[in-house]
Formats: sequence, C-alpha cells, structure tokens
Amino acid sequence: MKKIAALTMVRNDDFFLQKWVEYYGRELGKENLYIYYDGEDQRIADFCQGANAYVHPKIGTQVVSAEKGRLKFLSDKAAELFSKGYDLVIGADADEYIVVDPKLSVSLSEYLSAQDVDVSLSPLGLDFGQKMGMEGDLSLLQPFLGQRQYAQIGTRYTKPSVIAEPCQWGSGFHRIKGHNFHIAKDLYLFHFGYADRKILDDRLRDTDRVAQGWQKHIYKRGRTIRYVSEKKARDFDRWTRYARICQTWCRPPYALNKPAMFELKIVVRIPERFREVL
Repeated sequence: MKKIAALTMVRNDDFFLQKWVEYYGRELGKENLYIYYDGEDQRIADFCQGANAYVHPKIGTQVVSAEKGRLKFLSDKAAELFSKGYDLVIGADADEYIVVDPKLSVSLSEYLSAQDVDVSLSPLGLDFGQKMGMEGDLSLLQPFLGQRQYAQIGTRYTKPSVIAEPCQWGSGFHRIKGHNFHIAKDLYLFHFGYADRKILDDRLRDTDRVAQGWQKHIYKRGRTIRYVSEKKARDFDRWTRYARICQTWCRPPYALNKPAMFELKIVVRIPERFREVL
C-alpha cells in the first residue's frame, strides 16, 4: 500500500471540516491528515485530535491574492510531505471529498495505491446542490449522500487533487502549473460547498468573507441550487461516462490544462449505491 496524505487549509469552516476529518481519517488514517487554520484568530477544533492540525498566520485579505498565497503555501507543504516519505498527497478544500465508486468495493487508499500516477490524478467533479422543496438542511448527524441526491457535473471540480511529486497547484487546486491532468475512472470529487441554502446565507452574512471579496463568488456558485431544483436529473452512469470523455479531450482556449464541457449544465441523480459512503 502507498503512503498517502491529505491536506487542507480552512477559515471559519468547521462544519465541513468535521466531515473532512471524519471521512479522510477513515479512508487514510487521521495521522495522515494535515490541516492548516488560516489566521491566528482561529482555534483548532476538538475533532482534529489525532490529526496534524496547525494555526498559521492569515494569508492575504482579498480573495484573489489570498488564494494564490494559500495554494503556494499548500504546494510547499505537499513538497515537505513527499520529503517525509509520502507516495501521494491529496489537496482538497474542506468541502471536497474524493470518493471511489462503491461498485469497486475498495477503499480510497486501496484504489489510489493501485494507480500508476505520473504527476497527478483527477477525480471527476460533481457539484452538489439542494433540491428545494424536497431536501432539508444539511446535517452532520447523517451521511451527506443520504441527504443530497442531485449534483451538477462540474468542470470546476475536476481537479488534479492527487499528486505524486512536488508541483505547484493553481488557485483552488484547479490546475497544476506546467502539467496536464488525467481523469481517473470510477473516482469522483464531491463538492458540498453550495449544497445548502442556509449555509450559503450564513456565508453571505459572514463579515470576514465579505471583506475578502467572496460575496460575488458565493452568489455565482449558488446557482447550483437552482440548477438541481429546476433541471431534469439525468442518468448518473451514462452522463459521467460522457463527461470523462468530453473533459479529457476538451480544453478552454485560455487554460489548456483545465477541462471543458461545452458549457453544458448536466444534473445527475446519485445512485443508491453511494448513500452510505460519505
């Protein structure tokens, strides 16, 4: 088995971080998790016990410069982990969970250990929303995938999240500078940051986020809730298979190392087999 670490940086996001620690701790071992709190006004949560958690001086005050600084910091930390003997490093935000299709009956560590990763490996991105009128507030007391059944296939979340050597992630882990990406079969990145209207509203009231310039971003990404509420849900297996092919071969002209999908807004319903995974 390969030695695999997962790292993240958070600020005012303990709700999703608790799920992040629970999930990756189960899949990789809590001792292989590296969590950095952005800002010395933050406090390490009790649920991080057993993981490697640190408070770091705040990086930047505006979203663009802060994101660049954050990913430079995390790329450097990933390089340090390789020097400590790790074979692979996962970089993921606190609301991002990399999941193996349950039909394979293998854990995340087993799946990744069997992969021949050159520089990076990308799961296929799925951006979860809340189907209004059908799905209630998201709770930590139940599996997320038992509460949210609809997601948009999103190129923004098909990220080179798994790396096999030191490299430089771009903002938001969306690309690796100087390298292409490879989309893995049967591997998904489930993004839950816009999967709950109440959490979105709370973020819009967060003066710290507003001061950094996140307001426009939150409004824009909140469209995922509208998409999953209004659009017809399509077959998961058929459309994720199509998306892998499309995103592998299509590129936006302004970023040839990012995936594209003709601006299609495809909503899928998550199969029953995923319900207890996350």
